[in-house]
Amino acid sequence: MRLSEFLAVALVTGATAYDIPDNLRDIYYKHKGKCSNVLKGGFTNGGHSDGNSFEYCGDIEGAIFMHSSAKGGQYTNMDVDCDGANNSHGKCSNDPSGQGQTAFKDEVKKFGISDLDANLHPYIVFGNEDDSPEFKPQDHGMEPLSVMAVVCKGQLHYGIWGDTNGGTSTGEASLSMAELCFSDENPDGDSGHDDNDVLYIGFTGKDAVPGKSANWKAKTTQEFEDSIKSIGDKLVAGLKA
Repeated sequence: MRLSEFLAVALVTGATAYDIPDNLRDIYYKHKGKCSNVLKGGFTNGGHSDGNSFEYCGDIEGAIFMHSSAKGGQYTNMDVDCDGANNSHGKCSNDPSGQGQTAFKDEVKKFGISDLDANLHPYIVFGNEDDSPEFKPQDHGMEPLSVMAVVCKGQLHYGIWGDTNGGTSTGEASLSMAELCFSDENPDGDSGHDDNDVLYIGFTGKDAVPGKSANWKAKTTQEFEDSIKSIGDKLVAGLKA
């Protein structure tokens, strides 16, 4: 399905999202193919056995994104992560692999909460540690709890880099991010979005870190996302296809 068709679907479903600017739309189409600056390869899309190899790519200045050159070029999927506070609450109750903390629990405590809550905070799981191949976004300039952009179903959403993966899995985000992107698919702790059409963009540099300006104690996912939108808009506007 083309991005223009995704946009039509988003309008029909009434999903709350932000418009995709022209430069990001160009990026979405241009970078599905070969990556000339592979930062690290050999990963899978959430452990799915489809034979595709996924890479962290550095072709976009100031950014890192996931992609695969298989089948003419793909991005990755969105499995659901429920790690962190309230990891067995609500639609996270059936998560078979949930953990009671995120990778950046100590950092987020500085903002008056015990940890990120997958039911509330739209975070992305990015980077792979404690296994081979290993990829640490920090080694390439990304900062913990920095703003990330997600293109899903013809929509733009903003989240934060909130957790990392062990093993080779990629393509994972919190339940609340999955609900922003794919509410019509009824995601939960054991069910996400399988198609490899989700573009995750991480931004390098300290300007991507919202710090105290983010509403960490927000009561809704939309309140939190809106609190990081101005930073996300500025970062996305600076991207060049």
